[in-house]
Amino acid sequence: MSSPSLTVPEVLDAAEATLTRSGILTADVDAELLVGHVLRIGRGEVQAARLTERRMLARDVELLQGLVRRRATREPLQHITGVAGFRRLELRVGPGVFVPRPETEQVTQIAIDALLAIPDPSPIAVDLGTGSGAIALSMALEVPSARVYAVENSVDAFLWASENARRVGAPNARLVFDDLGDALPELNGTASVVISNPPYVPNAAIPIDPEVRFFDPTAALYGGEDGLDVVRVLSVTAARLLHPGGTLVIEHGEQQGEAIRTILAADGWRAPATFPDFTLRDRATTAIRA
Repeated sequence: MSSPSLTVPEVLDAAEATLTRSGILTADVDAELLVGHVLRIGRGEVQAARLTERRMLARDVELLQGLVRRRATREPLQHITGVAGFRRLELRVGPGVFVPRPETEQVTQIAIDALLAIPDPSPIAVDLGTGSGAIALSMALEVPSARVYAVENSVDAFLWASENARRVGAPNARLVFDDLGDALPELNGTASVVISNPPYVPNAAIPIDPEVRFFDPTAALYGGEDGLDVVRVLSVTAARLLHPGGTLVIEHGEQQGEAIRTILAADGWRAPATFPDFTLRDRATTAIRA
């Protein structure tokens, strides 16, 4: 990639080779997304540019080289481009906020389905620990009749969520800066759905991926010795917020479903159940407020 002027296929091949050497399993996809970011075009257009052997300006090649070097250090692609796709949204993300994952899109669908099934013309939903706002803003956008509250106690994450709320422009979503254990006492007994993607990694279970280990905020990752400290708080908080028959949705690690069901059952929740994601790994547990 040292030539001052290269074609898109040449640039893509060189970028993919560099990223592959760095151990990035999605090197081809990342290369296309980085080229698209530099050229301000979509991934499909990048693929078309490969076929037509479009040439890149020297300044764009130089910019891309710098971005590829950053990605090769395992800096998250979303930090480099500044955006993360989530369901229908394009969210702003960066240092200080957890990058939303595809599996969380499926967990969010459970909450959206629960909201849509409620006969209340204006149901209340609460996202505890909203991070970038991905879950709350998706619920607000996809269930416009709902009133959605998003709670976050990290200053950095709250700033990212605030920016995303402005970009999405969902008037039915409200951000609240507070600890999830104490938040929203004025809503006690009124919420129809409470959802959370809490920190659930056990303290000793250091993530393998450098993108997670070095770049995701530790407060969004680690949940105590067994990873379930925040889940225990969630169980109490959600029981306070939900009306009888309301639904709790918790995202978690694939080995934690049984332990979470036990916690919820001990706290008096009805019908705790765990559901797999598309890869057949247990990813979400739900329960009904008694």
